[in-house]
Amino acid sequence: MLPIEPNGELAPIADTQQHTGSGPHKNQKAPHAHCILPDPANRFVFAVDLGTDKVYGYQLDAKEDALVPRATPAFTAAPGAGPRHLTFHPGGQLAYLINELNSTITALRYDEGAGTFQEIQTLSTLPSDFTGENSCADIHVSPNGEFLYGSNRGHDSLVVYAIDIPSGRLTLVEHVPTLGQKPRNFTIDPTGQLVLVANQATNNIVTFRVDRETGKLTPTGKSVQVPAPVCLQVVEDFTRRSA
Repeated sequence: MLPIEPNGELAPIADTQQHTGSGPHKNQKAPHAHCILPDPANRFVFAVDLGTDKVYGYQLDAKEDALVPRATPAFTAAPGAGPRHLTFHPGGQLAYLINELNSTITALRYDEGAGTFQEIQTLSTLPSDFTGENSCADIHVSPNGEFLYGSNRGHDSLVVYAIDIPSGRLTLVEHVPTLGQKPRNFTIDPTGQLVLVANQATNNIVTFRVDRETGKLTPTGKSVQVPAPVCLQVVEDFTRRSA
């Protein structure tokens, strides 16, 4: 935990938390904190640990510049699942967890008072007839909260689900080839009209147009070559907005 000074500089480290443990998969010999993010109310911080199959919750104490560990994990995934990334639904009552090692996505009900999650449903990210090697990577909810997207490395696709509100349950819409290999990361533009996919192994970023009614993706025919892209962030054009 590093405080941010008024001028944007980082102050010295204020707090450090070390996970312990392992999992049953060969890639789970030690903790592997793969993702960390605050909840929508900025009360809790969650660390998704691929190595221990757990989502650890910390109460954010801004006055003391500290992360206060909760007595028990906020969520425990299936043994060997390898949870990688967590994302909250815009409504704040739901969250979705993508599991790298067993190629699944888990829908979660979020208790904002306790800072814990309860499993609603777990689904495979792969077609039923796929038999090759695969590992999952990134996950995002559409800005309108109606669709969920996850990336498959090996099948080299984005899986698309429709989200049922308020239950949070998922229904498969489609699998879309990413037109490259190992889509480690992708992002949705703030308007919800485009998805940009970073194919790490083929050095390309490919864009897809989103059907706002169905959530389905169609390639735009546009791509750009970038050496081993692994993370994409859309930066808003404040100049254009102010004009």
